[in-house]
Formats: sequence, structure tokens, C-alpha cells
Amino acid sequence: MPQAYQALYRKWRPMTFADVLSQPQVTTTLQNQLRAGTTAHAYLFTGSRGTGKTTCARILAKAVNCEHPRPDGNPCLECQTCRDAEAGALSDIIEIDAASNNSVEDIRDLRDGAVYTPERCRFKIYIIDEVHMLSVSAFNALLKIMEEPPEYVKFILATTEIHKVPATIISRCQRYDFRRIRQEDLVTRLLYIAEQEQIRVERDAAELMAKLSDGGMRDAISLLDRCAALGDVITAPMTAEAAGAAGREYLLQMLEAIRKRDAAQTLAIIAQLHEASKDLGRLCEELILMLRDVMLLKTTGDTALLQCMADEIPTLQSIAQEADLAQIMAVLDTFQTCRERMGRAVNRRVELEMTCIRVCSGQTAPAGAAVSANTAELRMLEDRIAQLESRPMGGGASGMTPDQKRAQELMQPHKSPAPEPEPEADLKKLRLSDFTPVAQWGDILEECGRLAPAVVGTLANSEAKSYANILLVIADNPFFLDMFKLKENAAALSEAVFRVLGRRFVIRAKCSQAATQQRPLEEMLERARNSGIKTTAVE
Repeated sequence: MPQAYQALYRKWRPMTFADVLSQPQVTTTLQNQLRAGTTAHAYLFTGSRGTGKTTCARILAKAVNCEHPRPDGNPCLECQTCRDAEAGALSDIIEIDAASNNSVEDIRDLRDGAVYTPERCRFKIYIIDEVHMLSVSAFNALLKIMEEPPEYVKFILATTEIHKVPATIISRCQRYDFRRIRQEDLVTRLLYIAEQEQIRVERDAAELMAKLSDGGMRDAISLLDRCAALGDVITAPMTAEAAGAAGREYLLQMLEAIRKRDAAQTLAIIAQLHEASKDLGRLCEELILMLRDVMLLKTTGDTALLQCMADEIPTLQSIAQEADLAQIMAVLDTFQTCRERMGRAVNRRVELEMTCIRVCSGQTAPAGAAVSANTAELRMLEDRIAQLESRPMGGGASGMTPDQKRAQELMQPHKSPAPEPEPEADLKKLRLSDFTPVAQWGDILEECGRLAPAVVGTLANSEAKSYANILLVIADNPFFLDMFKLKENAAALSEAVFRVLGRRFVIRAKCSQAATQQRPLEEMLERARNSGIKTTAVE
């Protein structure tokens, strides 16, 4: 029976600390502890994916139990303990995936098993991967045994989201932060693996694999494994095709079109990539990285800070020389916002196309620029009024100078809200299915929060739909209807809608079915009032 194929990232997983790349701050410390026999009872490894957290945990678990450890602190890899540990047949090294074993019962089983001494080794090692996925009660169950474990028990926790781990757990561990693997280390490792596996790969392709992996060794090797089946020689275009990324020439063409403000050319490139089933989200991310390189070239001129390919540097330098730094940063900010919005957009292609049109038409001001400008103007007016009030009065019958009158007029709020327009459709004939969701509802709520925070507080989990110039707000909180009855609250929401969507809407509100079921008492009282029955307030 032929031997099953083993993925390259598993086959080439580091076996010793010396094989772990770009993490000397971790491996050196662990080796020194192993040589001195001062290993801690609990470790916490944190960092982005593919940087060696679980690998170092396994090496450490083998090293503390190795029958013949090397003088440098590495496991010997030849004794029966090391071989069984590598094969996953050693019962004293227990790996737990907290993503699927995150309940308090799982941790109680762990705690019950920790009281038994190791069967073969010096230490019983618990490796808990993705520890941030544990529930609150599971963390509480783990806390006590981690604080005072038996002398033969050690814990190694690994996580990609350290902010989700309670401080009480972190304080009981030795924490080690894993950095992203340097691109040159990734390229060297990929070329070495390709040579050992007799895979022909061009250096440009290896550099692109390293770039697309974002500092993760596992992603880079997996991409090499995928590309190996595409042809005899792996090239950069082949790598881009396998990763679902846009070819590098398309990125340079888009940057050049954006610099020339040629919206038609950028839209044509997007259409071409969309027809080829390219990932437009990744395209936006690659544009952001290229714009970052342009920004750094404009600011420092240091090519060592760039993440682009070597043959792309002259083109990016040319773009950086002709563009203004403020313009580069504004375009970069606009695409960053676009990438965030693409995650919740109905159509990602439309979102990217709108962004390109904005950039090519010069509409690249950050979202908060208008508010910031108004705030700055308001502060200037306040300072001006303070200066004028400190001067002697002498500007007419009112006792105020013309400058004071002008400043006071600007400081006063609008006396009345903008009138609501006439609906462009008969509200009585419309059905809920006629309305379409408003994609910018999150931006409207954010703007409304600046005008009337109390209104936004009642709009949690709400949604908005529109038909012609009619905006329907559907809220889960039944008290929103009471807030909406107040003219100032309705005016604040209307103003927020106008600022985001650029036009006035007829706004109507209703509660969702779930919210309606939450207030049967209010409905009973309302029916009683309509039928003429006297009601009293309910405390």
C-alpha cells in the first residue's frame, strides 16, 4: 500500500529550536532555561498565525522530557520519548484544541487528569492551543491549577488574540511574543525546501509567496505546495494565479491610472479581474500595501522598508516623486476605509468601484475631515468671541461690534430643522418587500451619535431600508418609537441621514416582530386608552 502524501508544512515543521526562524528572543531564552533546569510551570505563547507558537510548544515539551538532551537545550530526537512524542503516541504530552474543547467540563477533565503522575516522562505537559477560545467559566476552572499545579505538570498556552485572555491567566505565565517571520528568512526557507523536494521555483515566485503569507511560515509553505502541482517551474504569475491574487502588473497599472485620475482605466482593470474570478478584497489589500510603499518612498526614500518586488521599485519611485505626500496619505486612507466597508458591503465590486471613482475625482478627504474642520472653525469662533468680549463695547445701538454680531450668529444653532420632503410614493401602497437595505446605515448611526447620542442608544441591532426618498427604520428596541416622537430626536436622525446620503428622506420607523413581543403591557395599555378605559401609570 503506497504511503499517504504528507503536506509540506507538516513534513518541514521545525524539530529543534535552531530550525525556528526569526524568533531568537524566544528560542534563546527557552534553551537557556533548559540548560539550567529552570523551566517554568506555565508558558504563554502569543503572536500571529504561522510564526511557530505550537511548534515551539512541542519542541519544549520534548526537550523537558528527553532522555538524552543536547548540551544546547534541544531534544535529541533519537530516544524513544522523542520519537513517540513526534508520532503523537506519548500520553504524557496532551494537546488540547480550545476552539472545540472550550467548555468548563473539558477543563474539569483536564484538572482531574492532572492529579495523576506521568506514565513514562518526568513531566506531564498540557499544550492548550487557541486558549483565547475558552469560556469564562473554563478560564475560572483553569485558574487554580495553573497557579499551584503539581510539580510534575507544566502548561503551555498558545493564542493569536492575547487581548481575549484574562489578566489573571497571563499573570501566572511566562509570556513570549512571537514576531512575524522576516521576508528574507521566508524566501531562504522556501528555496531550501523547494531544493530538497526537487521543486523548481524562481526567486521572484518565492518572494511573492513570502509577501502573500504576511509573515506566516505555514501559509508560505502551503502556497508552495499548491503551486508545485501547476507546472515544472513555478513563476511569479503562476503563484499569483494559485493565490487568487491580482498580477503585479495590474497593480502598477491601477496605481498609474489613479495617479492620472483615469477612472475609466481603473474600472476596466477591476472588470477584467472580476471576470477572471480574482478576489477583489485581496486586490484592495495589495493596493494598500503598494500605496504604503509609495508613502514610505516619499517620506524616507529607504527601499529597505518596502514590501514590494525588487523590479517594482523604479515605478513606485516615479509615482512617489510626482505625487504629493498629503495626496498619497488621503488615497491610502480612502482605500483603508474601502477595505473595512467591503467586509459588510452587499456587493464588494461596487464598493471598490465607488472608491476608485472617488479617488480619481479628487474626493479623498477622510470620513471625519468635515467634522474636524467644523470643530476647528467652532474653536476659532469661540476664541474670537472671547477676544471681542474683552474689548470695550462701541459698535452701534446694540452695544456689539459687527464682528461680535457675526460671531454670535455663527455660534447659534439652527432655529428650526429642515422641512421633511414630500414622499415620492404612496406609503399606504408600499410593502416591506419593496424596500432595499441601506448599506451606509452604520455610517448614519455614527453621525447620529455625534448629534444625539440618546437616539443611537435605542438603535442597537437596527436596520434601515429605502424606497425612492422614503427611509424605513426597523429597530429591536421598542423605546425607539418613543424617542422618535420627540421633534429634536427626529431632526437629529434626519440630519445624520442627509450628511451621509446627501439628500433629504421621509423617515418612518417601526419595531421588529421580536421587539413587539417584548412590550405586551404597553400594547394592552394602548388598547385600553383607545377603548376609553381609564389607565394609570405603572411604576
